[in-house]
Amino acid sequence: MKKTLFTIVALVMAMTVQAKVTLPDQIGDYMVLQQQTNAKLWGWAKAGASVQITCSWNDAVVKTKADKNGRWEAFVATPAASFDAQIVTISDGEPVQLNNVLIGEVWLASGQSNMEMPLMGFWNCPIEGANQVVARANDYKGKIRFATMEHPECFTVQDRVAGAWKDCTPENAPRFGATAFFFAQNLSDILNVPVGIVNTAWGGSRVEGWMPADILKEWGEAYTEEEIKKEPQGWLRSEIMYNGVLAPVMGYTIRGFIWYQGCSNIDHDKDYTERFAKLITMFRQWWGQGDLPFYYVEIAPYNYGEGRINGPLLREAQYKTQFVVPNSAMVSTNDLVSPWEVNQIHPKNKKDVGQRLSYLALQNDYHIGGIYSRGPEYKSMEVKDGKAYVLFNYAEDGFSRMQDAEGFEICGEDRNFVKAEVKINPSNQRELIISSDNVPAPVAVRYAFKNFQIGNMAGVHGLPVVPFRTDDF
Repeated sequence: MKKTLFTIVALVMAMTVQAKVTLPDQIGDYMVLQQQTNAKLWGWAKAGASVQITCSWNDAVVKTKADKNGRWEAFVATPAASFDAQIVTISDGEPVQLNNVLIGEVWLASGQSNMEMPLMGFWNCPIEGANQVVARANDYKGKIRFATMEHPECFTVQDRVAGAWKDCTPENAPRFGATAFFFAQNLSDILNVPVGIVNTAWGGSRVEGWMPADILKEWGEAYTEEEIKKEPQGWLRSEIMYNGVLAPVMGYTIRGFIWYQGCSNIDHDKDYTERFAKLITMFRQWWGQGDLPFYYVEIAPYNYGEGRINGPLLREAQYKTQFVVPNSAMVSTNDLVSPWEVNQIHPKNKKDVGQRLSYLALQNDYHIGGIYSRGPEYKSMEVKDGKAYVLFNYAEDGFSRMQDAEGFEICGEDRNFVKAEVKINPSNQRELIISSDNVPAPVAVRYAFKNFQIGNMAGVHGLPVVPFRTDDF
């Protein structure tokens, strides 16, 4: 009798557990919901079950139903951003209460290791100033939160991935992606709102790793699980990032994307612009929120091989992408490395990188006046009297120095580039006069067009001249 009673109780408890809605890690305590929009929530319940959602900031009740597979989704109207903690209750008869929810600005950060790189750094790769940032992390408690995805190697599309929201504390902050943290910090300080970062970055990933199998087949990049496992780094080229970390969070309502990737696509610059543009287009399509802003980082100077220019060729492909895809833009980093980082693919300065990304968002999306987000960019070249006159966009107020500019080279018909002398045109502050006594008839000019060349020329607002070449040979 006792055994029968125990069995009945166990069955009732199991049914109760099964009846309770289940949620992905990203829909939980401490989450940040995008302000003033219809924010997407989802989870699982018994097939066909009615699910209702109530939010502490209004009296509305949102109702939905689980489909035949038990998945449900709904959209809740969110108010203006606030530091006041909210509660979201989701119930199919048995309520699940989500506590300490904030309403603010949410951005998805992705790419490879330079976006993944946490404040605690990597082995022998520190983040400059991070110890002080972590020590004062409580200054941003309730202001900055991260949901950082784990990295399951999946050969099929997943519907869940581990990566719960964490508040900003000295215990949690060391694992926050540094570039995204400094981006969030600047947004929170300037906009005075909470900022949430959904971080899916995965070190070593190529563009191709973030795409599904059907697109990879079009590119001739699709491989079977067996083929991938045979190659020591085969997973870098597969769709496992898409399967394991992107698909499960796809559709979480955000304000935009920040991206730092490219090193693993070195030597594939010829198709990078096209493939990167496809990635941006697909990210927007998958999120279904229109042409969300997509801001990305130029790969930093690094020794990819003596006598080669595979690094600058990839940077050039990155630069071109913003002119192919609307509402996208790149920040340059050629000035943010130190001489001893020639063989360090993870530069320590992530604060300036994150802040430069934030300038793009603050100017373009939040419409904060007076902020500059782009440094001087090559526009055109004219040869006169044995000198090259190089005109720039985004240099209305001139340049950061009047002498000792480094990284400029010039060549004649022999295509032998030599160090150039640089002067600002006194009659046009947006134009540089480039010359060399050894090149009487200039044909082309380059700037910082080497694997490792630290740039020291910028606009007057501190944003660097973007590396360029005027030739195509």
